[in-house]
Amino acid sequence: MNAVLAAWNAADEPMALAAMLACCGARRWAGAMVAIRPVQDQEKLLSAADRVWATMQEPDWLEAFACHPRIGERKAPHASAQSAAQKSAQWSAQEQSGAALARPRVLEELARGNAEYEERFGFTYIVCATGKGAEEMLEILNRRLASDRTTELREAAEQQRQITQIRLRKWMAA
Repeated sequence: MNAVLAAWNAADEPMALAAMLACCGARRWAGAMVAIRPVQDQEKLLSAADRVWATMQEPDWLEAFACHPRIGERKAPHASAQSAAQKSAQWSAQEQSGAALARPRVLEELARGNAEYEERFGFTYIVCATGKGAEEMLEILNRRLASDRTTELREAAEQQRQITQIRLRKWMAA
């Protein structure tokens, strides 16, 4: 068994919860993940994460989205728990490294697009940024601005699911 997973299985509830909140800021999701312990291996954890995420609803999605910094920014507008927030911020910076190298014009367009997106949909633009450059994230943002709120909420939830999977893998590799 993975050493990180074994330690999580044995951890007290607050420690186990903090580990999950670093991967996804939805408290109901994190609590449900802690409740399924012990988990035997990485694949079972990843599969359980998807099953639990599929039971989440709009308030849970919005809570998770609020823990992400805007694309091109460094700090999330809301953070769930101090240690979880620090780990999550570190991972966000890695995931958004493509935006760090962007030209100022692209960063300005991302900032404008983020504001328009939040005004239109009522939540932070979420995209699985790993491996994407700033221009690609801007292109995706502009395309998604044409969606209706219901469609976009589901797309953002799917992006959050992908991000959570990546973060769980990083956590287990630590």
